[in-house]
Amino acid sequence: MAEMSIKKRPKNLDLTTIRLPLPGKVSILHRVSGAGLFLFLPVLLWLFSASLTSVDSFSTFKSVFSSLPAKVVLAGLIWAFVHHFCAGIRFLLLDLHVGIEKEAARKSAAVVLAVSIPLTLVLWGVLL
Repeated sequence: MAEMSIKKRPKNLDLTTIRLPLPGKVSILHRVSGAGLFLFLPVLLWLFSASLTSVDSFSTFKSVFSSLPAKVVLAGLIWAFVHHFCAGIRFLLLDLHVGIEKEAARKSAAVVLAVSIPLTLVLWGVLL
């Protein structure tokens, strides 16, 4: 029998020193944005439902969401949706074996960020 040799690979468990490539960062942001959207969905549905109950509740929500902290939270949710959508299209193309080469994957990750950030700013300006 051949002896199995177990390689002693170095393990880096210090998360502050790990430098991910851009596709790795986009992948993590895709997961974080999906989790954030999933967690905020009940809150958004409740806010939408409560704002439709009466004119007074709608005016209350309108005044609350005119404040800067509420606008920043809504901008974050808009970014999460747009980024998750754009990255989702990228991952669907990767599943179809389109752009799986290293350089193409880097470019598509850069395109996701280059599209999602300006589109968020446009939608933030239009919606808020």
